[in-house]
Amino acid sequence: MNIRPVAVSERTLGGSDYFLLWAGVAISLAEIWAGGFLAPMGLWMGIGVIILGHIIGNTFMALGGVIGSEHGIMSMVSLRPSFGIRGSSIAAILNIIQLIGWSSIMLIIAGRAGAMLGQGTDGILASGHFWIILVGFGTLLWALYTGKTVWKIMQTVAMAALFLVILSMSYVSITGLEAGVPAGSHDTMPFMTGLDLVIAMPISWMPLVADYSRLSKNTTSAFWNTWWGYFIISSWMYILGLAATLLTGSTDPGFLILRIMGSIGLALPALVMVMLSTITSDFPDIYSATCSIMNISSKVKPKTIMWVTGIVSIGVALVFPVDQYENFLLLIGAMFVPLFGVVLTDYFLLRCRRIDVDELYKPGGMYWYTEGFNMLALASWAAGFITFEFIAFMKYTVGGSIPAMFVAGLLYFSLTRMKERTQK
Repeated sequence: MNIRPVAVSERTLGGSDYFLLWAGVAISLAEIWAGGFLAPMGLWMGIGVIILGHIIGNTFMALGGVIGSEHGIMSMVSLRPSFGIRGSSIAAILNIIQLIGWSSIMLIIAGRAGAMLGQGTDGILASGHFWIILVGFGTLLWALYTGKTVWKIMQTVAMAALFLVILSMSYVSITGLEAGVPAGSHDTMPFMTGLDLVIAMPISWMPLVADYSRLSKNTTSAFWNTWWGYFIISSWMYILGLAATLLTGSTDPGFLILRIMGSIGLALPALVMVMLSTITSDFPDIYSATCSIMNISSKVKPKTIMWVTGIVSIGVALVFPVDQYENFLLLIGAMFVPLFGVVLTDYFLLRCRRIDVDELYKPGGMYWYTEGFNMLALASWAAGFITFEFIAFMKYTVGGSIPAMFVAGLLYFSLTRMKERTQK
């Protein structure tokens, strides 16, 4: 792993690799759980929110990957033209915190599910801590081989196994859960609030999508396979969680499905789901946290960073309050929706997809701005963040994601054009 651009001759991933990568990321108990949050909206409105939210979020996520595939650069390096070489480090720090948080949440969910499936043994297999540590080290090893031939083989085999398992889970959710009037909740959820919860999931991957798209052979293929791979499976997982919650009233639809699978003799497939889905959706967090740290300082060896990040994630998972998961999703949206409102505006509208790659690594160069910080970008990002939080605090029904991205992007575009006119 190197912070410098990946040469075209060294890019090894094709369209099918990206489809499998992002489909694997989306197969997750966390996504099923998040779908259950939408139960107060009812089935059809919930499905509508899931589809629309993924269309919006996936598009922004895949566009973020275009910068990496066109120039061979990491996600946090792709922020340098808009935020400045040092300014990108602010986003990198927040991204590291987010990624460790995500990794920990995934390990907690895997730990709880593994312990549930191992309850009958009354031994170490019934310990959530055992599963957290086991899956955590499996995730770390998976991350260490990212992009290599053996990784591509493992990813393909894992996806084939997971696809069969989620077919089983879908069958169980339709036939094995108690039939009857959807339980739901007497509470209601505004359409745009639900939309924020859906958009937040693909948006959470925006700060790392270019870490993988930089290895692509073709930008168009990487874009569409990233989009469809995540869209199809993530929407499926959300709908699965929504339906299970409505049918049973369970606040933990993923565990409910796993419990039923275990009770009808499908404990082994359920265990495969727990382990492989966590690893395939969690290893990007470890890998990209390493990329973000390298954006701040490239003096430490990447493998050393990965080991430290992986172990820290395991440690945090042992103490993290997982009941804050919904608030965590909304915080991610507040931080990264306006951030990439600035980045995408800068790249697609102001620079028309042109970057001087050599200047990205030169202190005092084109992207140095004011001591390494572009104050216009930071101010626009802050305005977008405040917009998101204000809407959330006032409990308006418009939702915060789209207004926050629009405010940040429009403000940055206007301030940059004004600055350009004054310098002429």
